[in-house]
Amino acid sequence: MAAESPSGELNLGEIELQDPSPPPSLRLKAALDACSKSFESGDLGKSDEAVAAVVSFLDSIVDPGNAAIDDAVAQNALEEIHHYLSSASSNQTVVEALSLELPKVVVKFVALSDRCREIAESIIDHLVATCSPRDLLSILCEASDTQIRVSKSPSYFIPLLGGISKVFLCIQRRHLEQVKAALPAILEVLYACSSESDDEEKDNYQDLFSTAVGIGTSIQAICGKMVGRRKEELHAILGLYVLQNIALVSRSKHANIISSYCSLVLRFSELLPFCGFSFYGLIMGSDVSSAIDEVSKEDDNGLLACFSLAVNGAALAVIWGYINNEVAKAAGDQLTAVLDKIRSNRSERWQVIGMLKPILSSIDYSWEIKYHCIDLLASIMDGTNTEEHNDDNDIDFSSVMPSLFTTLQAIQRIMISASDASIRKKAFATLRKIISDLPSSHRFDMLKVLITNSNSPSMIAILIDLVREEIVAERNQGTSSENCLDIHVEKRKGPFWSSYALDLVGLVLKPPKGGPPSLPEDSDPVLSALNLFRFILIMESTGKTNHTGVLTKSTLQMAYTEWLLPLRTLVAGVSAENEKDESELADRIFCALNPVQLVLYRCIELVEDNLKHSK
Repeated sequence: MAAESPSGELNLGEIELQDPSPPPSLRLKAALDACSKSFESGDLGKSDEAVAAVVSFLDSIVDPGNAAIDDAVAQNALEEIHHYLSSASSNQTVVEALSLELPKVVVKFVALSDRCREIAESIIDHLVATCSPRDLLSILCEASDTQIRVSKSPSYFIPLLGGISKVFLCIQRRHLEQVKAALPAILEVLYACSSESDDEEKDNYQDLFSTAVGIGTSIQAICGKMVGRRKEELHAILGLYVLQNIALVSRSKHANIISSYCSLVLRFSELLPFCGFSFYGLIMGSDVSSAIDEVSKEDDNGLLACFSLAVNGAALAVIWGYINNEVAKAAGDQLTAVLDKIRSNRSERWQVIGMLKPILSSIDYSWEIKYHCIDLLASIMDGTNTEEHNDDNDIDFSSVMPSLFTTLQAIQRIMISASDASIRKKAFATLRKIISDLPSSHRFDMLKVLITNSNSPSMIAILIDLVREEIVAERNQGTSSENCLDIHVEKRKGPFWSSYALDLVGLVLKPPKGGPPSLPEDSDPVLSALNLFRFILIMESTGKTNHTGVLTKSTLQMAYTEWLLPLRTLVAGVSAENEKDESELADRIFCALNPVQLVLYRCIELVEDNLKHSK
C-alpha cells in the first residue's frame, strides 16, 4: 500500500517504485493505487506526479538500455494496466488522465510478443470506449507522431491506427474537421513505414495496411452521416486517401509483391466506386484531378500535401486491375471496355502514357510492378491504327512531346537496367509501339532527340537501327504509292527518306562535341551509323534516286573527309595499340572493332566509287 504522511497526505516519495524487492506487478499496482488516491485528494500537482510515476515505471520495463527485457514482466505489467482500466471501481478521471500518456508507452511493448501486442490493443480499445473521442483522436495521433521519430517498424503503429479507426466511428460532430486533422499523422506513418519495408516485417506491414483499410471503411461510414458540400469533400478526401495507400502498398520492396499484396489492394479498390472513381477516370487522370480540386477549396491546413502519391495511385489502381481480374471486379468497372475506348483515340492514348510515366521512371516501384505497367501500356498500343490521323488537328503536339519523351527515356532505362530479359524485351517492344504511334515527322524528331540525349552507346545503336527500319518503311510506302493520285503529302515526302537521315549519321560519326567518336566505347553506335550510311548509299545508287542527297558530290566529299577518313585513322590507331596487349580485354576490344572496321572499309569503297561517277 502507498504510504501516507502524518498529516494524512499522500507521500509519493515513499512508494519506492525503484525498490527491487517487490515484484514489478505489485510496484505497478502500488503506483496505480497512488494515482487513484491522488485524484481523490484533489491535489492536481500530486495527481500529475502520480501519472508520471506510472508512465515512468512502464518505460523502465521496456527501456532499450536493458540488457534483456523480461517478456513475462512486460506482459504482467500490461495486464495490470488493463485490469485497472476495466475495473468497475476505477475512477474515470484517473482513466482520462492516464489516457493522455498510455498510448505512447503501451505501444513500446507490442514488439515483445504477440500477447503483449494483444493486450496493448485491448488497452487502447478500452480507452476508445471510455474516453472522449475527440481528445483520444488527438492523443493517438500525437502518439503516432512521437513513435515514428523513434522507429519505423510497422508493428508499433498497428494498435494506434486501429484505435484511430474505431475513434472515427465514435465522433458525434464536426466529423469532417476531425478526419482532416487526423489524416496527416496517419499518412505520415504509412509513408514512413512503406519507405523502409523489411522482409522480416512483412506480416506486420500487411497488418498495418489492413488497419489502413479499416480507417478508410470508417471514413466511408462517416460519409453516410453527412450531406451536401461537406459530404462531397469527404468523398474526395476518402478517394485520395485510397489512392495514396494503393501507391504506398505498391512501393513495397518485398518479394512477390503481386501475390503478397493483391488482397490488400482489392480491399482498397472496393472503396473506389463509393468515391465515384472509375478506371477510365483514373487512368485519364480526371478523377484524381476532380478530387484534388474539391479538397483544395477548403484546404486551409495543407491537407493536399499528404496525398503526394495519389496521382501515382490512380495509375497503379488500374495496373492492379489489369493484373488481377478480382481487383477489377472489386473496383466495379469493366477494364476491357475502358482499354478498347482508349485504343481508338490517339490523344487519350498519349494522356495514358503521361499517367504511367511516374511509375516507369520512379525508383520506388519494383521491377514486377514496372513489368505490368509496361504490359498495360503495350496492351493499349496494340491494335491501334498508326496511319489514322483524323484526330491530329485536335492534338497540341508541342504539349505532349515533352511528356512522351520523358516516358520513352524511362522505358530506355528499364531496357538498360532490368536484369530480367523478359522485362527488357517487353520494354523494347513497347518503346517501338509508342514511337510508331507518332506521325512521321514527329516520329523522326522523337528519335533524333532520344539519340542526342542518350548516354548509352548500346541504346543509341538501337535507336539508329529503328531509324533504318523507318527509312525502309517510308521508302517502300513511297514506291508502292507512286501511281496513287490521292496519296497524302506526308506519305510521299517523309523525313526519314530525306537528308535528315544523314544528319543522324553525322551525330555519331562526327559528334557535336567535336572530334571522332570514342573507341572502343562507342563501337555499337558507330557500327549502326556506318550500316545506316552504307544502306542509304546502296539504296540510292541502285534505285537511281537521291532523296537523301547522299549521292551529291559535296555530300560524298564531306562524308569521306569528315566522317570516314578520320574514323579509319582512329580505328587503325586503336587496333595497332590493342595488338600489343594479349589480355582478355584486348580480345573484347578486337571483337568490338572488327565489324566496325569491315563496314567502314566497305563505306569508303562505296563513296570512292560514287565519287568517280558524280558530277
